[in-house]
Amino acid sequence: MNEIRLYNTLTNKLDTFQPLHKGEVRMYTCGPTVYDFAHIGNFRTFVFQDILRRFLRARGYRMMQVMNLTDVDDRIIQNAAAAGITIREYTEKYVQAFLEDMQALHLESPEEVVRATDHIEDMVSLIERLQKKGFTYRSDGSIYFSIAKFPKYGRLSKIDLSGMQAGARVDLDRYEKADARDFALWKSPKPGEHFWETRIGSGRPGWHIECSAMAMKYLGDTIDIHTGGVDLAFPHHENEIAQSEAATGRTFVRLWLHAEHLIIEGEKMSKSLGNFFTLRDLFAKGHKPSTVRYLLLSVPYRRQLNFTRDSLKQAESSVERLRNLVVRLKNEQFPAGSSPEMQKRSEKAENDFDRGLADDLNTAVALAAVFDLVRDVNTAMDRGMFHQQDAMRLLAAMARFDGVLGVLADDDSDTLKKFGAIVVRTDMTPEQVEMLIEERNVAKKRRDFKRADAIRQQLANSGIILEDRKDGTTLWKHK
Repeated sequence: MNEIRLYNTLTNKLDTFQPLHKGEVRMYTCGPTVYDFAHIGNFRTFVFQDILRRFLRARGYRMMQVMNLTDVDDRIIQNAAAAGITIREYTEKYVQAFLEDMQALHLESPEEVVRATDHIEDMVSLIERLQKKGFTYRSDGSIYFSIAKFPKYGRLSKIDLSGMQAGARVDLDRYEKADARDFALWKSPKPGEHFWETRIGSGRPGWHIECSAMAMKYLGDTIDIHTGGVDLAFPHHENEIAQSEAATGRTFVRLWLHAEHLIIEGEKMSKSLGNFFTLRDLFAKGHKPSTVRYLLLSVPYRRQLNFTRDSLKQAESSVERLRNLVVRLKNEQFPAGSSPEMQKRSEKAENDFDRGLADDLNTAVALAAVFDLVRDVNTAMDRGMFHQQDAMRLLAAMARFDGVLGVLADDDSDTLKKFGAIVVRTDMTPEQVEMLIEERNVAKKRRDFKRADAIRQQLANSGIILEDRKDGTTLWKHK
């Protein structure tokens, strides 16, 4: 087994992964703020989190992962008030949409998916602990965290606080480093806004206290891994550290992992530029869920990902190469026996795959190991140097790869149908396709090429592509 090393934003270096509790990983992942549909930049982070989870599970760890759904923040409060409905009514649509999107991309469900609004009491209790320890003060009905009383503030984001005015406050949930101020733990209600009546007064929680309260409720005072997008490092994660460690006196998170931004055709994703896409936008254009997932995982998470039309095409082709190999392994007939060389080749690929992922989830190295194996196996098959037991061994290896990658299941068309996207797909059963292929082979043998071509066209019209191989067999796949 290769030693797992992950880049820790807190220490700015690769740290060896060693969970606090033997055999178990306690991980908190920042989920979406459900004020709208999640966009593909969000899913770049969620796919990275899924690859991390799947890899750790493949290594034999028991996972305890918590993902939050932020269903109360400035934007949600404003939008719900404008619509004249409760925040639960406003966010429900987007919560369900996100869960559907997760399933479409084969994101494993965390052990706990929790809503902020279900944990107001936990937030109030945490704020009371901070009050008792002297880290807070009141102003205009709101409660603020005094960052001057937490000397370690800024370690994660490496922020310079030397020029900050003492007692300066910020009420917004999101702000830049230049605007670092004492932040709101509890916000007094504004006219027309939703609020809760609590022991600490009427109001609603600030964004940052939500994650601290939920993370520590389900995972304890110290967490193994906390993940999110790089844009969350400040102020959100910086503030999480301050309020959590001030309350407990213990290390809040041992490893902080942050995914880089996604850009579109070399530009920042923006509604004003017309290059802002949700997952559903891509599905409506006919892009397969497996294609999107593959592209999002193909670039290591700490590198910026340039999402382009060409990269989508390459991703689709890559997934097809993987699936086509599995089809060959399952359907072609090979001589009995096994090849020691192929066993060694398979073992090397699996070790290289593990080595890549153990090196800070380097998916580029891991994928290179897989596709080098795919090339060598196809070559061995074409040369008649592949055996039946090799096929069983390789199918098992591909299943292990896919336990992390999650792209081999050919359910794209069914998923697109669920989302109302246009799908070119045959209604034929695999048995019907095989019968037509057999009829075509018979027609070719009696030199009835007109009939053979007609069958090929019939299958093509139903979304089936044929590939005639040198050994006389015919493979088929969906468009």
